[in-house]
This record gives sequence, structure tokens and C-alpha cells, in this order.
Amino acid sequence: MKRALIVDDSRSARVILGRMLESYGLGVDAAESAEQALEMLRQSRPDVIFMDHLMPGMDGFQAVQAIKGNPETAMIPVVMYTSQEGELYVSQARALGAVGVLPKTVKQVDVSRVLYQLRLLPERREARTVVVHEGGQAAARVTSDGGSSQGDLERMLRATFASMLKEHSSEMRRFVLASFEAFARRLTSELKPAAAAATAQPAPITPEPVESPEPAPSRWSLAAGIAALALLPTLVLAALYMRLLDNSRELMQSNTRLAAVVEEQQAQLATLQQTVQLRASTQPVAPPPPEHSVEIETVPYGEAPLSGSRLERLRELVERLKASDFKGTLKVSTFVGEFCLVGNGVEGYSLAADELPMRRCDRVGNPFDDGLSPAQRQSLAFANLVASLRQAAGSGLSIEIEHAGRRPLVPYPTGEQLANLTAGEWNKIAARNNRVEFAPTPSPAGS
Repeated sequence: MKRALIVDDSRSARVILGRMLESYGLGVDAAESAEQALEMLRQSRPDVIFMDHLMPGMDGFQAVQAIKGNPETAMIPVVMYTSQEGELYVSQARALGAVGVLPKTVKQVDVSRVLYQLRLLPERREARTVVVHEGGQAAARVTSDGGSSQGDLERMLRATFASMLKEHSSEMRRFVLASFEAFARRLTSELKPAAAAATAQPAPITPEPVESPEPAPSRWSLAAGIAALALLPTLVLAALYMRLLDNSRELMQSNTRLAAVVEEQQAQLATLQQTVQLRASTQPVAPPPPEHSVEIETVPYGEAPLSGSRLERLRELVERLKASDFKGTLKVSTFVGEFCLVGNGVEGYSLAADELPMRRCDRVGNPFDDGLSPAQRQSLAFANLVASLRQAAGSGLSIEIEHAGRRPLVPYPTGEQLANLTAGEWNKIAARNNRVEFAPTPSPAGS
């Protein structure tokens, strides 16, 4: 049996799509999150995956990337099943490896078309459904005459629904007639005693009028019943309207509370930004040597530390030291910053968007720098410059290179400061800590 996996955090959406797939004879498995679906794929391999886009935690696009990035699951067709629409979204989904996009309000014909395209159902021309009526009941029979199935399917559906509507109408008519006959019998039984009493009295001895004729209550009860039936839709609509008003009031109250929470969070974020900026501006820096100060050059994420602008800074500093007849050691130290990153170990990591909350980072660290060997930390031009300075005799200037690791110049926020921190604010601090320091140290006098 072919099997399908539905990944959606909405239980009702999973049930509706699952029933459609089961009507085609497919076995259905369901997962309420992308993480649960990836765990299920380690145990079994479905023939098709229907993936929702907006879900808590990992969204649909990230799940498709993980599925296509795994050689064991890359060949499983994935159909996006979401309320998102538009040519741009479809192009993004196909670029990630999805075979198509279905709307969240999916129809039976959309599901059947996808299943036929994925060859999870037999060809349409191989089977045709013919509707026959046996004993007033509609029955379906499958033939293999190679004819056009789409027209027969439409005719079969029309005939089936027409038969069902006809039978339903007949049942309703019989119910209404039976109700009226019962009401008429009851009305007749109530009128008979009054008619018999009226005929039993002699005509000349009837001076007193009848105080309350019997048919009146029956007519009033009939009118009351009709009025009640007429008022029933009005009462139902009134109840629905009152419920709609209650829901609207609750929604407005929720919006008011949400606006207050957002305003409070924005105030806390502004306070945190001021605190971070103040701490960054007032952070003490290690005092420079007596005669020469330490020069710092930041390293953008993803670049080798000893290359690019750091090479130019080294050349300028060496020229200045030579011009001042400097004698001693120029220490070049590399430091690693901890960045807020998104991605995975298969496709790599990149800097997170500035507005992303800090808690949504996939990783905090510097995997690019961690994967560099000592030789890879230097560009060829940088290594050649250092080698030429070391070979120069009598210059009195030596170069010493070290990797100092994770020693932040500016401390990272901790504790409650992380609650409302964004990735952009964190990465500004990480960029200052991802640096190269040039520290000239003069030789002792007389050496």
C-alpha cells in the first residue's frame, strides 16, 4: 500500500486531507511538527509528503531543506500544503525541491491530480466508473474499456448526487405528509366529542350559548406551531449574531492586551539597547604599552583573520615602526567572536537577520573560524610579508603571531538582557570581538 505523510500543526487540516487520501486507498501518517516528521522519516519512508509552511519551531521551507539535504530522504516527493500563494512563493518552494503547492482549502480534484502526477494512482484511462441503479439504490462498478474517464466520472457524480437528492426529497415529503396526517387525526379526535355533544341536545332547549367551542384551541395550537416554526430560523440567527458579537468583543480585548504587551516590550528593548550601548562605550580596554598603542582591526564573519584589510594595516604599521627606528616585537593576535547564526551543518551557516529574536538563532558561535587550520588563517600575501620581515637581518623588528581564541573585548549580554535582544544587536558586539590586535612591544634597554 502506498503511504503519505501529512505534516501540519492543525488537527482539523490533517483529518480533512487524510480522509481525502484514504479515499484513494493510501495509508496516511500524520505529524504535528516538522521536527516530529524528521524523526518519523528515520524509521519509515512514505511515498509522498504533504508539508505545511507556517508551523511552530521549524517551518515548512526549513523542513524541505532538511529532507532534500539528506541523501536517504532526498528522493521523496514533497508537496507544500499551505495558505501561502503567489508566483514568488511557488518559485521559492520549487527551488527548495518541492514538486508543487496545494492550497490549504484543498479540493478533491487537486489531490487526485497530484496523486496522478506522482503515479501514486493508476492511469485514468485504465479504469472507468459506471453508475447503475439496482432496486432504487445507486451502485458503482469499475470497467476497463479504455474510454475517457473524466467525462464518465462527472456523469457518475452527477447521477449519484441526483439520486441522493431525489431520495432525500422523497423522504422529506413523506415525513411532512406523515406529520400533517398525524396532526389531522389528532385534530379530528378533539373535534368529535364537541360535535357529538352539540347534536345530542334538542333544538328548542338551547337558550344558553356555548361558552368555549372546542375547535378554537386546536386552531390556536396550529397557529402557535406555525409561528414557532417561522421564528426558529430567526432565533438561530439571533443566537449566532450574539455569539459573533461576543467573539468580536473578546478579539478587541485581546488586541488591546497585545498592544499593551508590545508597547511594554518595546520600552524594555529601548532600555536594553541603551544599557548595551553604555556598557560597550564604558568598557575598559587594556592599557597600551608605554610608547606604542595596540591597534585593532575587526574581521567580518566568514573572512580569514590575517588577510584583506588586516594585511594593509600590518604593512602600514611596519612602515611606521621602521620610520621611528623601533626595536622590538610586533605581536599579531587573532580573537574569535560568537555570532548569532542560522542554517545547519549540511548547508552551512550564515548571519541571522537583524530583526530576528536572539532566542531564534540556530547556533551561537563561529564555525567558520573553528574550521580553519593555522595556515588557513593567513592569506598568501600576509604569510609572504611576515616571512620577508623575519628574513631581513638587522632590522630589529620581529613578528610574532598567535591565536588567542575567545577573549571578548566587549562582554556579551546575559540573563534577563537576552529576553528581548535581537540578532542584529548581538552580532554588533560579536563583530567587535571578532578582531586582530597589533601590539608593538619594544625590546628592553641595552638588549
